[in-house]
Amino acid sequence: MLNERAQILLKTLVERYIHEGQPVGSRALSKHAGLDLSPATIRNVMADLEEMGLITSPHTSAGRVPTAKGYRLFIDSLMVVKSLDKVELNHLENQLAPDNPSRLINAASHLLSELTRFAGVVITPKRKGAAFRYIEFMALSEKRILLIIVTPEGDVQNRIIFTNTPYSQADLIEASNFINQNYAGCTLDDIRVRLDGELKQLRGDVIKLMNAAIVAGGAAITESSGSVVLAGERNLLQVDELSDNLSSLKKLFELFERKTKLMQLLDLSRQAHGVKIFIGGESDVASLEEFSVITAPYEIEGVIVGTVGVIGPRRMAYERVIPLVDITAKLLSSSLSQH
Repeated sequence: MLNERAQILLKTLVERYIHEGQPVGSRALSKHAGLDLSPATIRNVMADLEEMGLITSPHTSAGRVPTAKGYRLFIDSLMVVKSLDKVELNHLENQLAPDNPSRLINAASHLLSELTRFAGVVITPKRKGAAFRYIEFMALSEKRILLIIVTPEGDVQNRIIFTNTPYSQADLIEASNFINQNYAGCTLDDIRVRLDGELKQLRGDVIKLMNAAIVAGGAAITESSGSVVLAGERNLLQVDELSDNLSSLKKLFELFERKTKLMQLLDLSRQAHGVKIFIGGESDVASLEEFSVITAPYEIEGVIVGTVGVIGPRRMAYERVIPLVDITAKLLSSSLSQH
């Protein structure tokens, strides 16, 4: 436990370092902490904080910077979260008004990136079943057919089907009409089970086309389910303390490319209520050792379906980024539920 004096000095140090990006010395602390303390007393407190692992002194400077442990104490006990200004709030509300789910999710990712100047990330909802609202076939050539699938959420997926049999446009219309009239709203797995008993009135070659459509459509919807939507990754190249650390950036961008570990981390946030913050090694992802991840789950009609978040350097304005992530998640939840 820190006494009040140590808490004030640690809070001041973290705030100055976040604001200026330079190690903070005793003189700056004396000026900004609002305490009537001698330089010697401040140095003694700083030595105690360093011994506790809350701050550290870079080799090139006599000033101190917060450690991951120091940031954690600051966030949990000392930080005062800021309210968003009206301009930012109105911008979020306008961009996240009820609309197509795919556009909303992409908008959330880009807005978080735009407003924080870091990387915005959203985990899209995982579908329980590959259902569709509408299917259409379009002939591309004699044996190449474009399958267009519209999901109940309004997402559009396209797949090319290669066939051994040439189909006329009349055949394609017949197959799509039959599927749309009889199976719209069903999952593609359900249709597959019912095929043998209900499609005897159609020609064998049309049944083959429908089987191919179900296989391709199921793959298309599954691949688009539960994916990671990233925006603004390149913003991290402009962060001073990261631009000199090419090794960490390389590891992070490899994580962005693979996405599996990132999805596992963000999935943890679906189990939390409200904002969750991972600082450096707390994420258990080696690639994020020099970074912080701030996330919040979003819902559709009261059920948590995904996660929104920001990935940035450990030196970030947490008091501003945390409410941005929180409000974005809430606005996204409201709009998706209304849609």
